[in-house]
Amino acid sequence: MTLPVVLLASASPRRRELLRQIGIDAEIVPANVDEMRLAGESPNQYVARVTRLKARTAWGAVSPDRRTALLAADTAVVLDGEIFGKPEDREHGLAMLARLSGRTHEVATGVALLTATGVEFRLNVSHVTFRALDRAECEAYWDSGEPQDKAGGYAVQGRAAIFIRELAGSYSGVMGLPLYETAELLRAAGIDPLAGRGATR
Repeated sequence: MTLPVVLLASASPRRRELLRQIGIDAEIVPANVDEMRLAGESPNQYVARVTRLKARTAWGAVSPDRRTALLAADTAVVLDGEIFGKPEDREHGLAMLARLSGRTHEVATGVALLTATGVEFRLNVSHVTFRALDRAECEAYWDSGEPQDKAGGYAVQGRAAIFIRELAGSYSGVMGLPLYETAELLRAAGIDPLAGRGATR
């Protein structure tokens, strides 16, 4: 039986690790797209649009056939309607942490699966509550090097775990790939994570 080829439109090692966690060893196809938020676009609309754009961009960069399944994802940390991207520098990162301190924010992660029959999309929204943080520990965290390339300026799977008082939703979604929704999409495309690499219908 010929197995589907699963591609991942992301250079994120965390997303690839999460897929491996459920038995999917995907080939990486990075997708470089314009991630500027459009005027009047809600955070959820933004995530949905960028996720689909990543999928279509990566699809156009390969030579897919009917066995190809391409996954794309995008994550936004959202507080008071504002999307927190990756910090520009130290002061920006510290300012993000100060605003997240003692507050509950949303993490919206979209995942899309594109095949020869079209694109399917799912959205996961989780709520993360930080305890109060002081300036010294924010500085120590920044100086660890961990938050410098992370949306929102923190990594749930790293040292920032000690800041999180409560997480309601998907831990893997906050990391960058909600596995429940991802598995739903894969199964609908005939790829069963429990079978290892997957199986066609």
